[in-house]
Amino acid sequence: MGSNFISFDRNTSYLLSPSLQDWLPENHLARFVVDVVAQLDLRPIKEMYAGRGSQAYHPEMLLALLFYGYATGVYSSRKIEQATYDSVAFRFISANTHPDHDTIATFRKRFLDKLGPLFVQILMLAREMGFLKLGKVSLDGTKIKANASKHRALSWDYACKLEKQLKAEVDQLMELANQADKAVIPDGMNVPEEIARREDRLASIAKAKEKIEQRAAERYAE
Repeated sequence: MGSNFISFDRNTSYLLSPSLQDWLPENHLARFVVDVVAQLDLRPIKEMYAGRGSQAYHPEMLLALLFYGYATGVYSSRKIEQATYDSVAFRFISANTHPDHDTIATFRKRFLDKLGPLFVQILMLAREMGFLKLGKVSLDGTKIKANASKHRALSWDYACKLEKQLKAEVDQLMELANQADKAVIPDGMNVPEEIARREDRLASIAKAKEKIEQRAAERYAE
């Protein structure tokens, strides 16, 4: 009986749209992050770049990269850098540029006191727009009846509790990022240089497979 599989071919050439705008669905979280960060007042951060001789990555882009990374569980600066190559969403946010992990980590450390309040603003805006979660970040931790907003005092109390919850969320995200950047063990598979090329890799796989089969035959004989 024949098998009916969907065919696939990794050697087929595909052309991505030349426009980054076509790479993601309209309702993708990355689009929301880019749009909301564009509305924030980043003048205090931008002013600290004044007088620099060399060009720097725009703080609006770096902030969006960090926030999207933390919201989706990517805390390490190295992982965020790699994601600008591997992930369509990160590539969209970085506008097809690739800030290195030192740049990303330095930006976070340098503006840590300013990034926290900006992150809270993003979360507050998202909550106000009806989001209950933003990626992996919960925005609905405080349980207050819906009609509480009709009363000014209760509404103010609700806003304070919500802001306190979101600040706690941001503090946790920052600590996770700090711990991730301190880790010395690299994530993922470290491919040895001698098998980086596909031809060498296939030969090494065949050789390894032959050794495993030989050992299995020897065990069977014993």
